[in-house]
Amino acid sequence: MYTLYVVNKAGTLLYHSDFNRADARGMAANERIMLASMFHSLSAIAGKLSPGADRSGIHVLEADTFRLQSYRSPTGVMFIAVGAPGQTNLDVFLRNVYELYADYVLKNPFYSLDMPIRCELFDIHLNELLQNSAF
Repeated sequence: MYTLYVVNKAGTLLYHSDFNRADARGMAANERIMLASMFHSLSAIAGKLSPGADRSGIHVLEADTFRLQSYRSPTGVMFIAVGAPGQTNLDVFLRNVYELYADYVLKNPFYSLDMPIRCELFDIHLNELLQNSAF
C-alpha cells in the first residue's frame, strides 16, 4: 500500500497519507490536490458515460507500476488507495477505512464537514489497520 486519499463529494482533498514506500517521489501539496480532484472528476465523467446500471464511476485502475482502487461512500466521500500492481484486498481495506472515518472523524465534535481531516485517533487506528491488513 503506497498512499491513501480521502476526497469529499465536491472533489476537494480532505486527507492523504503516504505509507511504507522506499521509492516514493515527494509530491508537492498542489500536486496531491490536483491528482485527487482530477481522479474525482474523471470518475464522475466515467459514471455519467457508463452504459450499465452501476453509475458510481471508476472503481479500479491498473497499470504496470501501480493499482488504484476507489470506494465511494453513501454520503459521496471517496476513498482512494494506491498500491503495488496486483495488490489485492484494497476494496476491503477501503471499506474499513470508511468505518474508521465514520467512527473517529465524523463523531469528533471538533471536526467540521468538508474541512481537512486532522484527527489523531483516526491516524492511530488507520496505521493499526494497515499493519493488520493482509495485502
